[in-house]
Amino acid sequence: MTPQIIVCGLGRTGYRIFLLLKQQGAQVVGIHYHPLIPEDSSVVVGDMRAATTLIAAGIREAHTLLLANSDDALNLAILTQARLLNPRIRIINRLFNSSLGDRLDSTLPHHVSMSVASLAAPLFAFAALGNRAIGQIRLMDRTWPIHEEYIDEDHPWNGRQMRELWENRSRMLIYYLPKNQAIDLVSAVVQNKALQTGDRLIVATKPSLRKNRINFMQRLERFFISFSHFRRQSRVTLLVLLTLLTTIFVATLTYISVNFNTSFVDALYFSVGMITGAGGLEEVAETSSGLIKVFTASMMLVGAGVIGICYALLNDYVLGARFQQVLNAARLPQRHHYVVCGLGGVGFQIVTQLRSLHQDVVVLERDPNNRFINAARSLKIPVVMGDASVAATLSIVNVQQAAALLAVTSDDTINLEIALTAKSLAPHIAVVVRNQDAEFAQQVQQVFEFERVMSPTDLAAPAFAAAALGGRILGNGMTANSLWVAIATLITAGHPFCGKSIREAAATADFVPLYVESRQATVHGLSLLEHNLDENDVLYLTMPANRIEQLWRTSLLSLMAS
Repeated sequence: MTPQIIVCGLGRTGYRIFLLLKQQGAQVVGIHYHPLIPEDSSVVVGDMRAATTLIAAGIREAHTLLLANSDDALNLAILTQARLLNPRIRIINRLFNSSLGDRLDSTLPHHVSMSVASLAAPLFAFAALGNRAIGQIRLMDRTWPIHEEYIDEDHPWNGRQMRELWENRSRMLIYYLPKNQAIDLVSAVVQNKALQTGDRLIVATKPSLRKNRINFMQRLERFFISFSHFRRQSRVTLLVLLTLLTTIFVATLTYISVNFNTSFVDALYFSVGMITGAGGLEEVAETSSGLIKVFTASMMLVGAGVIGICYALLNDYVLGARFQQVLNAARLPQRHHYVVCGLGGVGFQIVTQLRSLHQDVVVLERDPNNRFINAARSLKIPVVMGDASVAATLSIVNVQQAAALLAVTSDDTINLEIALTAKSLAPHIAVVVRNQDAEFAQQVQQVFEFERVMSPTDLAAPAFAAAALGGRILGNGMTANSLWVAIATLITAGHPFCGKSIREAAATADFVPLYVESRQATVHGLSLLEHNLDENDVLYLTMPANRIEQLWRTSLLSLMAS
């Protein structure tokens, strides 16, 4: 029997997860603070933190509790109550605070923290890079984008042998949907079937790392850009300093001209002390005429004003935002870079993902108190403060020469405005837009012809559903309304696959092998299908999400029998 799953919090994300689990045939119960429209008999209405509500939902018999609220504090309150009622329940916890999630994962048994931002961000990054990803897999310390290849008459893979594609190490075949015959992917590879018009193939592509080397000409270009911005930003400061020096020079010449017995050094010393307020050699003025004393008083007033303005400008320039703007201008890439507008949870994860792929990134953020600014700058990513919906601000970050722009603030209307402004400045730039409503996102993409309009909720929900069905999930995706997952399974002595070849195991368990980590080596390609699984091998595979529990239950029964 499928383990019972409780989804707590049926907001936008939670309800999407709830529907996905029901679609996969899971026995799922929802908890929400008010009735749904239309009403659903499998939803318990009440205070999600209350023991009575959790008991009514079946917390004591449930296998998994999925906390899908957007409020971390609320999810933590439900977690503590649930663990008191059922100490062994497995908990999937949606948390915005990733560091807190890591601590909870290491402290509490059977606790998995997940974040919508961290799940959706790689797909936004891949979309900006030109990859229409429908999912992702974390393999070999890299995130591989997953996309669907529809084989039409002009597709370069039309007529190619499946075995040839299987052998390519830069990609992994995930799922095969033939048009005219019922055959699984492994059998198609073994029988060396050829792709035909109308076939569909789900493929994971190894991400390529850009080698970010700066040659001499680029360094020289950055130097002149830095100097140009330094001169532009320093114009007012230099003007005030010049006024101060001129005032000192005029005062020095005046004192020399009225008293030839005063040396140049003494006059300069008195002028500087008088204007700055430090004092010194007052007898230079005291022994002079009344007119010179009036002049000295005037210079004191003028000097106080000039010195005050000078100190204020220098303080703002060195310690304030102006100095940071100069540093950013020096680091701003001039072309083929990625502009990320909005440094929230999703935006920061996108920036991190693009940086891990060695791409040049610039961030536009309007809130100077944003919590992620220092973290982004620690990654040596320039952060420009300003309104990204204003054309002048986009011009500062060289949007006309950028490879792509990502509008990912938390406001859908602002994202649309940013995208349209960017298109008006650079009609050919690739634009990726964040929109919370998945259905409206598709309409926006069609009307305005943006490259991608994506909903983080829609992207992350399958991963939450897959995790709720069980296990450590390495990746997931949707194919023909069927949720599939990528997992790593350790082959033990009682494992049902132990001693079998991967070809034999795949035929009986309906999975697609990706690769095997054995004690000798990592096995790929055609040799993977003939590999016999031994104890302590780690098999990486994809399979339908609703078959995971059956696989582990078979493993458990085998261990008990042995």
